[in-house]
Amino acid sequence: MDQADGASRGMITLCVILATLMQALDTTIANVALPYMQGSVSASQDQIDWVLTSYIVAAAIMTPPTGFLAGKFGIKRLFLVSIGGFTLASMLCGMAQSLDQIVLFRVMQGAFGAALVPLSQSVLFGTYPRERQGFAMALFGIGVMIGPVLGPVLGGWLTENYSWRYVFYINLPIGIIDLLGIVLFLPESPRDQVSKLDWFGFGTLSIALGALQIMLDRGEQKDWFGSGEIIIEAIVAASAFYLFLVHTFTSKNPFVKPSMFRDRNFTAGMLFVVIVGLTYYASMALQPPYLQELMNYPVVTAGLIMGPRGVGTMASMLIVGRMVGRVDTRILLSIGLGLTAWSFYQMTGWTPDISQQSIIAVTMVQGFGLGFLFVPLSAATLSTLPAQARTEGAGLYSLFRNIGSSVGISVVNAMLTRNTQVNHADIASHVTAVNHGFDNPAVAHFWDPVTAAGRTALDAVVTEQAQIIAYIDDYKFLMIATLAVLPLLVVFRRPSARVASIPVME
Repeated sequence: MDQADGASRGMITLCVILATLMQALDTTIANVALPYMQGSVSASQDQIDWVLTSYIVAAAIMTPPTGFLAGKFGIKRLFLVSIGGFTLASMLCGMAQSLDQIVLFRVMQGAFGAALVPLSQSVLFGTYPRERQGFAMALFGIGVMIGPVLGPVLGGWLTENYSWRYVFYINLPIGIIDLLGIVLFLPESPRDQVSKLDWFGFGTLSIALGALQIMLDRGEQKDWFGSGEIIIEAIVAASAFYLFLVHTFTSKNPFVKPSMFRDRNFTAGMLFVVIVGLTYYASMALQPPYLQELMNYPVVTAGLIMGPRGVGTMASMLIVGRMVGRVDTRILLSIGLGLTAWSFYQMTGWTPDISQQSIIAVTMVQGFGLGFLFVPLSAATLSTLPAQARTEGAGLYSLFRNIGSSVGISVVNAMLTRNTQVNHADIASHVTAVNHGFDNPAVAHFWDPVTAAGRTALDAVVTEQAQIIAYIDDYKFLMIATLAVLPLLVVFRRPSARVASIPVME
């Protein structure tokens, strides 16, 4: 695909950012609407969770074949099918009358939307010249990273003021604009009519990813390996992944080409983006319950307080986008890691008494640090790959980021539950009728361990303190995970002149 002129480039950029934003929004926008959906279709808590799980699993399974499908049918055709299918599935989700229908249409939504992020990334690489690819990745990052932040705010506002169905209907105008823009401005790309899909590799990887995502999504509510369902899912995931690996290294034309991982930047970037996905999405999953349950903020207020994180990310992406290629990638990534680790360190000192200004300041710094991570990481990971491997590489890059986010959210939620129980037991062991703290009449008046009302009030305070400490432990874990990837910085290298001179898409 030849690099576009200025006007076409601007329109293509707008279209792919909108497509990315639409897909990224739908990863979180439905979360706040779940209680309203649950009442509308008379579903249990366990059943309504499949609205989220079905989307995540379908997207995970359909992300890896993006490279093959783009080569087989052409990037423009695949883009049009993905946007059209995603928009149609969104409308059907909004019109659904039962839980079965919602889950079915969410599967369609995830399957069609899976290609949007890697395709957008690949198209931008092909549209911009080598020296401006960092800027292109900054624009792309605005959509992929701001979407999850805006999702809860927009979802909460639409649900409270209109209906949960508008959480899905909002994709219609975006989808129509996108379709028209892609038809008019994105040029056709050559198709590879000879290549064939490695069905065994695709099948085993799909089963592994599907079982893993379901296990991670349902593990917390099923008590992890205390549940037979989770054990079965873990065995299925491990067995399928083993078969996939054996097939990959013994087949002549495997679904995922091992040769891609000989590229130092690509391999290091895959490991790096797992941690970025883990820390970013895990911290986003922790903040809403902290604000709503411990600080008693309404859902819309909590969303507005989280919003400035996205402002920090947007600002830094636009700044660092112009620095990529001029400043050593390792320096930019170091700044991003430092700012992110500092923000988590500050969060370890949070209590429910913290001011809104302090929360906004720390999360803005965290968002600013993310821009220094995502933009140079995207450019460094994909820029050294051969042109024909970029779309497949972008698909794997998105997949690894999503796996990191799923693992991160599951780990921090499991730690939060477990540490809350441990801390509650530890604190409660010091709460006895003979504790001299109860000699204070003011304390005994509210938290008298002898009376039933006093014990209830005392248990609520102990539970709150246990949760605060558990959140601190989670933020410590995220800070350590952020710093743990520092050694990977020495692996990255600058793109060679030979690779830089190759057209990004042929």
